[in-house]
Amino acid sequence: MADQPVNQNNSDEIDLGQLFQMIRNGFNKLGVLFLRFFLYLKKSALILIGLVVLGAAIGFGLKFITTEKVQVDVIVRPNLESKDYLYDVIAEIESNIKDKNPTFLSRLDITEADLKGFEISIAVVKKEEAEDNEKQLEYLEVLQKFQNTDLIADVIREELLKKTELNHRITFTYKNSNGEEIARKLLDYINSNGYFTELLSVQKENSRERIEKSEVLISQIDTIIQGYSRNLNKQDTSLETGKLVFQNEEKLNVTGLITLKTELIEDIEEKKMELKQLNGPISVINFGNPHQVSTAFFGKKITVLPMIFLGIFFLLSFLKYLNRKASEIEV
Repeated sequence: MADQPVNQNNSDEIDLGQLFQMIRNGFNKLGVLFLRFFLYLKKSALILIGLVVLGAAIGFGLKFITTEKVQVDVIVRPNLESKDYLYDVIAEIESNIKDKNPTFLSRLDITEADLKGFEISIAVVKKEEAEDNEKQLEYLEVLQKFQNTDLIADVIREELLKKTELNHRITFTYKNSNGEEIARKLLDYINSNGYFTELLSVQKENSRERIEKSEVLISQIDTIIQGYSRNLNKQDTSLETGKLVFQNEEKLNVTGLITLKTELIEDIEEKKMELKQLNGPISVINFGNPHQVSTAFFGKKITVLPMIFLGIFFLLSFLKYLNRKASEIEV
């Protein structure tokens, strides 16, 4: 019975010794593997250096030979429900550029050489959601308190405009130096639609007439209110607040007139803004500055090409090693 603990301790010492021996063997194998890899690199050093130099030279040369593309982003807003027209005309322009339609090119005074590398695309300018669901629920609870007031209509209209994606981004990509000029010509072409031009003319005329009539009404309201003010000082009888009784006993609602005048002023401001914006089927919100297009590969040719060459060399060497081992197994 006394010998049992001694045997158990000896067994534990043997197991620990084997464990340390296995660890040493593992480090020895890693050291041998590292030395073999070092010898492999030493043996292939000239080839590796040559591949790095070759890749860097080719990348450096391509950086000067390859023409970098330039991009211009234009933010536009369709007018008079011309969104469908905008996307259709962009598709038409893309097709004409691809086919190099001579009629289209002559109309815009553009040559085929000008369109070399020229591309056009369109996308919706999406708005980011700034509020989470909890804040939106709190916002709705606050709005419920004003559900029977005129304020709620204005708030709902404003929120709908925020949720509506009104703006679109037209992207022009080109290589030639006159690409920006071509982009402006294409925007003029988009705005040259006869149907929408006629609609805009009618819309502008209606807005001008509405502004003139509103200004006349404002002038009449001012005259009436001034007369009310003069007659108010002459009245000896008690009158209701905001009411004036004339000889024919008709009552004048001054508060209503002031409210009407305010609405007319706001309508005039909206119509003036409308006249300023309605210059074509689409309004140019921002014509961006030209900038070079950066790409992951062609923007870093000098470093990428040597890495690719080295990767191909190591892959071929590994396949050669596997082929040699497979041949040994077959023998």
